[in-house]
Amino acid sequence: MKTVAFVPIRLNSQRVEGKNLRLLGGEPLLCHILRALLGTRGIDEVYVYCSNETIRPLLPEGVQFLRRSEELDRNTTLGAEIYDAFVAEVPADLYVLAHATSPFIRPETIDRALEQVCSGAYDSAFSAEKIQTFAWYGGKPLNYSPEHIPRTQTIEPVYIETSAFFIFPRTLWCERRRRIGDRPYMTIVDRIEGMDIDYPEDFAMAEVIAEARGTE
Repeated sequence: MKTVAFVPIRLNSQRVEGKNLRLLGGEPLLCHILRALLGTRGIDEVYVYCSNETIRPLLPEGVQFLRRSEELDRNTTLGAEIYDAFVAEVPADLYVLAHATSPFIRPETIDRALEQVCSGAYDSAFSAEKIQTFAWYGGKPLNYSPEHIPRTQTIEPVYIETSAFFIFPRTLWCERRRRIGDRPYMTIVDRIEGMDIDYPEDFAMAEVIAEARGTE
């Protein structure tokens, strides 16, 4: 079984200017997820999927660059369009879609998810954060009744997808255009592993974490 990981990269980030190339812990943000993928035992090839070849010299050894159409850099481009294009160019049995905005995900976490999918017990996997607190959605309580307020230790948890990774077989995407199947393995990550850098304050927090880890 061939397993390919890919990280879609665009350089015209709207919310955090130059985000993917901005230094975090002494190297560009995009390098952190790439090193995690390179350190994952179950992955055969790692790609960066980007329209701008100027990032080639920044890529860690072992990462392959695949140039994508600049049409995919539009602000209105859907993720599905990018996945369609990559899957059409790079055949594999299993894909690991990962994002540079999750710099603290660990190789062993990805390996654990891959093992579950490869075992046949699950048809896909994704990273998620477990939130065990009082949650509301659509103006109503989601996981408790206001008439019977539970202890937070016993409240029904809510699980939030993170952007770190999604693992799916080629057949699932090509036949149903889904990155999460009907029997997914939910890979629970802590708040640091699940961090997703979307806004300037997220990057500021990531810098604090990276600096703290560098002094350990």
